Amino acid sequence: MAPSSIQIVPSIAAAFLIMLYILLPSSEATISCSDVIKDIQPCINYLKSGSGLPPAPCCAGVSNLASTATTSADKQTACTCLKNASKNINLKPELAKSLPGNCGISLPFPVSPNVDCTKVV
Repeated sequence: MAPSSIQIVPSIAAAFLIMLYILLPSSEATISCSDVIKDIQPCINYLKSGSGLPPAPCCAGVSNLASTATTSADKQTACTCLKNASKNINLKPELAKSLPGNCGISLPFPVSPNVDCTKVV
């Protein structure tokens, strides 16, 4: 091989590894608890003492959360954040449980202080 060919092989290998890193799904969450809390913040009063349908800003936040938490790691992080937050807020369990459905949104986990977030996929 010519000297210039030898230098090209490591460059091709490095480029291939970079492409694999970019294209393979990450097992780490890209969503943070602050993102989750920001989305759910408009729901706090409703979850504590509301009735009927949740307010529009609340449903917009839940919708944003549902569309942001797409990977298993993101869903588990969001679940854990909501679980911990629900322990600190005296919310009505029935409102928390029905929140996604009342907003016309599907979440892969219930909003509850008793959910096992490690089983969320």
